[in-house]
Amino acid sequence: MQVSKKMLALAGVAVVSLAAAPAFAHHSFAMFDNQKNVTLEGTVKEFQWTNPHSWIQLVVKDASGKEIEYSIEGGSPNGLSRAGWKRTSLKPGDKATAVIHPLKDGTNGGSLVSVSVNGVQIGGARS
Repeated sequence: MQVSKKMLALAGVAVVSLAAAPAFAHHSFAMFDNQKNVTLEGTVKEFQWTNPHSWIQLVVKDASGKEIEYSIEGGSPNGLSRAGWKRTSLKPGDKATAVIHPLKDGTNGGSLVSVSVNGVQIGGARS
């Protein structure tokens, strides 16, 4: 049985398409409620300057004084750098105010809109 070049090309396209699907899915922001802005005031636990997206771990006190940790997804280091950010823009212990688009499922996290330390906004939003 001889396989035609057309069949091999079609199989190659199928394999490449299947391999690329996770990359497209990764960049979905459907889990965030982009219609809502939530402002959080807290203390930076960690700032992860990583690809493909940076992360801010922010510890916020709720109404009863209990500490709650939020995971906030930011832009890529490359995009944030173009907006004026540095690897050292946020340090553990910094008192920060972050505006986020919250997660739709109500868990403690969101997509970064803006963040400021001591009333000074750091760079721009995700790019």
